[in-house]
Amino acid sequence: MRTLFRVDEFVVGPETDIPLAELLELYGAVGWTVYTDKPELLAAGVAGSSYVVTARRTGRLVGLARAVSDDATICYLQDVLVHPDAQRRGIGGALVRAVLDRYRSVRQKVLLTDDEPAQRAFYEALGYAEIRDFGPGTLRGFVRFD
Repeated sequence: MRTLFRVDEFVVGPETDIPLAELLELYGAVGWTVYTDKPELLAAGVAGSSYVVTARRTGRLVGLARAVSDDATICYLQDVLVHPDAQRRGIGGALVRAVLDRYRSVRQKVLLTDDEPAQRAFYEALGYAEIRDFGPGTLRGFVRFD
């Protein structure tokens, strides 16, 4: 893994071929069972991502962010997760900054997240804004889950 950032004792950098057991442990630790219930889909999703950046402490996977992008017009920030015992140390922000830096020339950066005040504050601190904050009638978002 090529180091992009160091945050305390954490090393943040791009990574490929992350062992499924590590992914399952991390996603499970944050309660994302929609991923852990179908390990083969989790593995395929991470492997098919355009960019994956991880945070590790003494070799242990403690954080991950992944993006899907065409490298020209859009970057979709899919997952940002940090193990509960590593939260509130700047790891999530470092992961998102690594993705934003990788796609700095891409104009449109999109994400979906839970409707919680802490989520809003976290992403706004990183330069994101809710669609409704752009003003009436300027943007509309749609999503479909099958």
